[in-house]
Amino acid sequence: METDFTIRGAKLEDAQNIFKLIHLNSDQLVPKSLGNILENADRFIVACIGEDIVGCATYQIHPEIGDEKAATVEIQSVAVGIEHRRKGIGKALIEAVIAKTMPIAPAEYIVLTFAPEFFGSLGFYEVPKTQVMHKLYTGCINCTKHTNPFTCPEIAMLLPAN
Repeated sequence: METDFTIRGAKLEDAQNIFKLIHLNSDQLVPKSLGNILENADRFIVACIGEDIVGCATYQIHPEIGDEKAATVEIQSVAVGIEHRRKGIGKALIEAVIAKTMPIAPAEYIVLTFAPEFFGSLGFYEVPKTQVMHKLYTGCINCTKHTNPFTCPEIAMLLPAN
């Protein structure tokens, strides 16, 4: 059954609902504080059915020092409410993040994920964490789930931008 949903940029007033959605998926996602969501509201994309937020995604830019053309966009906090999965919402969120970041011309998109099948269906492929670790370090150092990024069970995946 198809679901009518809309994709839009988040508003500050969406922060509480984004926070709840991420925390409902805390087994799959690194938690974000409400303050972090508010500070980065301009980077969040939300999926709505009517007035209800049923999905979200955000991103972080990792510049390559000395080579601006090698910047990486890390896609983060991709969450879709359980009852709304497998309806194209996750794919639409990823496409919206890519469209929003295209003007900065990143070299690649990366994710750390427990859902490699989903990202693989969008063209991402698995890479060793050591290949992207320097770009992910800021997230891994703040992770409250694992003490070592190399023993963390998340899978690193990459999608070339070109």
